[in-house]
Amino acid sequence: MEMEKPELTLYNTMTQVKEVFKPINPGKIGMYVCGITSYDFSHIGHARAAVSFDLLYRYLRHLGYEVTYVRNFTDVDDKVIGRANKCGENPLALSSRFCEEYLVDMAALQCLLPTHQPRVSDHMELIIKMIEKIIENGCGYEVGGDVFFSVDKSPNYGQLSGQRLDHTQAGKRVAVDSRKRNPADFALWKAAKPGEPSWESPWGPGRPGWHIECSAMSAHYLSPRFDIHGGGADLKFPHHENEIAQTCAACEDSGVNYWLHNGHVTNNNVKMGKSLDNFFTIREITAKYHPLALRHFLISAQYRSPLNYSVSQLESSSDALYCVYQTLEDLIKALSPYREEMSKDVGKTEQTAEAKDLIKKVKSEFETKMSNDLNTAHILTGAFQDAMKFINVSTTKLKKMQRKQRMSLVASLVEVEKSVREVLDVLGLLTTLSYAEFLKEMKEKALTRAGIGEAEVLRRIEERKLARKNKEFKRSDQIRELLAVKGIALEDIPGDTVWRPCTPLTLSSKPKSGLGKTAFVFAIGFALLGLFFYSR
Repeated sequence: MEMEKPELTLYNTMTQVKEVFKPINPGKIGMYVCGITSYDFSHIGHARAAVSFDLLYRYLRHLGYEVTYVRNFTDVDDKVIGRANKCGENPLALSSRFCEEYLVDMAALQCLLPTHQPRVSDHMELIIKMIEKIIENGCGYEVGGDVFFSVDKSPNYGQLSGQRLDHTQAGKRVAVDSRKRNPADFALWKAAKPGEPSWESPWGPGRPGWHIECSAMSAHYLSPRFDIHGGGADLKFPHHENEIAQTCAACEDSGVNYWLHNGHVTNNNVKMGKSLDNFFTIREITAKYHPLALRHFLISAQYRSPLNYSVSQLESSSDALYCVYQTLEDLIKALSPYREEMSKDVGKTEQTAEAKDLIKKVKSEFETKMSNDLNTAHILTGAFQDAMKFINVSTTKLKKMQRKQRMSLVASLVEVEKSVREVLDVLGLLTTLSYAEFLKEMKEKALTRAGIGEAEVLRRIEERKLARKNKEFKRSDQIRELLAVKGIALEDIPGDTVWRPCTPLTLSSKPKSGLGKTAFVFAIGFALLGLFFYSR
């Protein structure tokens, strides 16, 4: 019998409380998320916004909703023009190139494609029509080819961000213009300047201001009133505040029911951003870490919380994910001898009571956490971790059991694997590769971080085998420690030694003798067992 799903609650920035989610149209959801300004490679702050709302998109679909998801590209902007002029490139060509590079990054992070990905340059007619409507309704005015929005005509201006009108400024992207009726008025349309891309309009050639694009495109692809609007916390003011004012001025029945904002990624507790030059691009990180390890790191805290970047946390995410997939790969190998029997017993073999309870617990705990405002902190612990332990313990029992008991456990393991895969799928952590291929990719990234090739690791393993054979145990330990410092753990199994990635052992923590050596061996073995992995 299908379990009843918990009510989804989301924190609404507008009301500053968690609210039970109720769509405008039953079973259908409209969601608009502000995308990137496409003038450079995206950094991991951009990745967090994309992954956060991809997670929401996936979970809403998991709950059975039909979701229309719109995420825009700002491809006409001061920053685009500035970078293009610096590079001697056509602004639209440059922005188009970085839109495509962004999509490559999104695919690597397993972010699903939104339903629509509109670009500003393709929607000038819509934008101009909305500006005309705002002027017609007395909320905008033209000065010398520029058009400004009059914030004095917006009685609720500041309701989202909490900014009082007498405290607001023109915004970070534009300087105060003395022609404005109020210093807080903002640009809807900018008159053309020499060397800049421009489009014809009733006010002369020019281009849109920053904010109007999202009002026009969200109204077009969804409607003036829709369910969810998302973006980074830094967009609350002025961008989202101005969006609200514009859309209300242009459309009678307008509004967003739920405003969601993701927290920043910080570097040494300072917001990561290009203006501070304290950022890491997605490409820089994924050159050394598997993209899904980066995704795991990005969801390791609840989406509204700040997330401080550190190599140790990335290592932790990489290790946790490796343990999950090593466990699943071990399961595939353990079930391999029974595949033929399994095909004959389809639908005939009863799962164990323990497995049935565990599967219910995995699903219930996962949906409870996710329905609580997408609480992904420690999402792969608890019942999920219990499922991993169940797999590890059960696979060692199979060969020793009588056929009937064995096939019951086999059927149980198959269903537990399905429940694990469902969780990983909703989180966007389910690889499209085989488990073995995924583990191979993760090992290749570990070798890149270590700065060595696999041939060198295998040579060291043979060297250590010889040292052990000659009872040179100090030398054997040294080899193991040297590799562990580089993030390569050795595991002795019957008749062989294998390696796997691990969190690098720092030289300062290198054991000297006695209990220290015991602790070191335990620390490495702890990761190898795969029984007690965790998600930060």
